[in-house]
Amino acid sequence: MTDPSDDARVLRRGVRAAARAAAGLLLGAFTAVMEIVLLAAAALLMAYALAFSRGQRAVPRVVADGARRLTELERRRLALLGETGAAEYGPLRALAYLVLRVPVGLLGGVIIGLIAYGVEIGVELAVSWWITGDYLDGIRPAWWIVLYTAIAGLVLLFLAVQGLVGVAALERAVARRCLGPSPLAEYERRIAQLSVTRAEVVDAVDDERRRIERDLHDGVQQRLVALGMLIGRARRAGDQEKASDLLRQAHEESQRALADLREVTWRVYPAALDGEGLQVALESVAERSAVPVAIGYDVPGRPPHAVETAAYFVVCEAVTNAAKHSGARRVRVEVAGSGTMIGVRIEDDGTGGADPTGGGLAGLARRVAALDGTFAVHSPPGGPTVITAELPCG
Repeated sequence: MTDPSDDARVLRRGVRAAARAAAGLLLGAFTAVMEIVLLAAAALLMAYALAFSRGQRAVPRVVADGARRLTELERRRLALLGETGAAEYGPLRALAYLVLRVPVGLLGGVIIGLIAYGVEIGVELAVSWWITGDYLDGIRPAWWIVLYTAIAGLVLLFLAVQGLVGVAALERAVARRCLGPSPLAEYERRIAQLSVTRAEVVDAVDDERRRIERDLHDGVQQRLVALGMLIGRARRAGDQEKASDLLRQAHEESQRALADLREVTWRVYPAALDGEGLQVALESVAERSAVPVAIGYDVPGRPPHAVETAAYFVVCEAVTNAAKHSGARRVRVEVAGSGTMIGVRIEDDGTGGADPTGGGLAGLARRVAALDGTFAVHSPPGGPTVITAELPCG
């Protein structure tokens, strides 16, 4: 059963995302008008430059500067639509982008205008029917007329909203096509990224082996040595009462050694991931934590095994750090996603100041990067500390 507060939080995030997208499309309609003015001026200036540049087809400086500034403005606006990809472009690509996105921006403005007009007509109709009594266009509010008008309005509103969704997708597609890196540059970047992540994975595996060795040497091995010494002293004790006391201590030490061994085993790999899945494994982390941990889990289906493992270790390391170093009193873990992406967010109310380059967090960043994911740590002095990871499932 999901927590009602989680549902409310998801709803608020959806409303905020829709509001940002609507604001981005509305701004796009205004910037499209600005771009029409720029493109008209650019056409005249470039025609002049071609006529008097002796065959050198250079873009006039004023046109190039204007195109770059408007393109940068568009990129900031596109962030409202969820488009934050890298951009590589010159003056000609910037002009080509502006030419292609002007009709898209105007289309979005037209759809928003139609929605506003429809809302205005609906309000006027309702006011004339039930408040003023001045029936709009002489139409009386018979039940079948009200039903017909409501159904028609909802259908038109649905079509208009779908149109806005399509415009937003088209805006992102045009930006990626015109402003994104070329296929060759993207391949080179991808090869360089894979080379780096491959080396980082090797380093992460070595670090993990060293950590396991330290845990076994400093924890389990020391307890087993103490256990052996206690048993040896019990065997040499001449007094039966003293021998019984030593055996009792040995039994307690064996229980502590078993607990340490179980803890190391869980940190190496939790068996729950193979059986019950990520949610149960995270609940086990919360149960074993020294500070209260609230788990919010909203992932349909079961993610790929590698994604589950990475998400588990991100949460486990973050919760351990919060308990040991930050002085946190509570930790909130949220895991949400769809079929293509899993998002992990861990927030604690500790003192902050976590170092993203530290051994544990740096190892998590390498583990996430190996799956083409993103990892971020925001921990200002005084807190709170927020650790986020985005893990692609494809």
